[in-house]
Amino acid sequence: MSFKPVVALVGRPNVGKSTLFNRLTRSRSALVADFSGLTRDRHYGEGRVGEKPFICVDTGGFEPVAKDGILHQMARQTQQAIAEADVVIFLVDARAGVNAHDHEIARLLRKLGQRVVLCVNKAEGMLHGSAVAEFHELGLGEPVAISAAHGEGIVNLIEIALKGFGPEPEPEVFDADDAEPSADALKGEDEFFVPEEPFEHRIKLAIVGRPNVGKSTLINTLLGEERVIAFDMPGTTRDAIEIEFDRGGKQYTLIDTAGLRKRGKVFEAIEKFSVIKTLQAIEASNVVLLMIDAQHEVSDQDAHIAGFILETGRALVVAINKWDGLDEDQRERIQREFDRKLRFLSFARVHTISALRGQGVNNLLRSVNSAHAAAFAKLSTPKLTRELQAALEQQQPPRRGIFRPKMRYAHQGGQNPPLIIIHGNALDAIPDSYRRYLEGRFRDAFELAGTPLRIEFKSSFNPYADN
Repeated sequence: MSFKPVVALVGRPNVGKSTLFNRLTRSRSALVADFSGLTRDRHYGEGRVGEKPFICVDTGGFEPVAKDGILHQMARQTQQAIAEADVVIFLVDARAGVNAHDHEIARLLRKLGQRVVLCVNKAEGMLHGSAVAEFHELGLGEPVAISAAHGEGIVNLIEIALKGFGPEPEPEVFDADDAEPSADALKGEDEFFVPEEPFEHRIKLAIVGRPNVGKSTLINTLLGEERVIAFDMPGTTRDAIEIEFDRGGKQYTLIDTAGLRKRGKVFEAIEKFSVIKTLQAIEASNVVLLMIDAQHEVSDQDAHIAGFILETGRALVVAINKWDGLDEDQRERIQREFDRKLRFLSFARVHTISALRGQGVNNLLRSVNSAHAAAFAKLSTPKLTRELQAALEQQQPPRRGIFRPKMRYAHQGGQNPPLIIIHGNALDAIPDSYRRYLEGRFRDAFELAGTPLRIEFKSSFNPYADN
């Protein structure tokens, strides 16, 4: 694996770090708005300038003197990013000029001894000399003037930052003509066999729920470090943060999302963008982990979130968090509420956990693996058709007038979620109750726990229908 230098973007709030991050990674991964303190967690992305690839890290507004509260947690995230980085790009605002906050950050960077490139942002329309003149007093070398919003000076900035880091080495090219033929290759062509490659990819796991339910705490517990800010305040997470994670031979991409409030309680434009990012994260995931707070009743909002997950067809695991703080009566009450309000999630496995203490967390990943396998299961046509015939022998679909729908065979039409297409005659008369009956039969026969299952009926064309 080739070496990729890590470039961390730091600076006080609202100097354009996220705008520069999106420019460097050629994405819109980081939320951007004219709003101080929008970014809070570390956000990673991959960039490339010419032949030089690198990893870019966006950070929240840096306030080194913060001693407690959310600002202190943001500062810890930024300090971790600085410790991981090979190069630090320190952003300042050409329009606002130097202030005491910039001096505090510069003093800390000099103390840490990291390689630093001083970047003067928002310098569009300004003469280079006047834009950077006063920033020499920070004592961090020659400032580089850019405009992240307009893309001016970006290539020059990265070339300076990555100076000394070589290009990615070219992969070795294997010349088949130079290789000795293997014993298998010397066999006859009629014996040539190519084995089927096993299905394998990184599982994208989106963790969703209402605000302050413990999503970030769970991610930190899984990772064994404070990777994202977990704070006792609703709305701490604003962006959808993707984190790569390996355990037990499986590869995951964990997606920490913003808490979803009721529509009437979403006031700020920033929060509306956070909701959109969360919904996009659900659609882009393979499996969704829905977290519910055991210390509050199962709300209509929990049902709305579950309904959206079901609508998108994503595999699902449910975690009832903060279970350790309940007595027996409270646990029975939550279970009754769950069965009453979320009974349409009967296909999903439910776990009771404590994200803070790590109780029940290992079983979560086992269910995630099972749900992912079910969502991408390959269902053979002969087995589907045999199960369909067995279901018909046990219970025929109801008549519609003098006709009874006739089902002939079934095959798989898609994955994630599994789609089963049933062919026959007069199938438009199949009621929803019988569709649910078939769904249960197929789910049990193929062990499709944890994923929605969709059934589509296709009726044969009758050329004599009009006669």
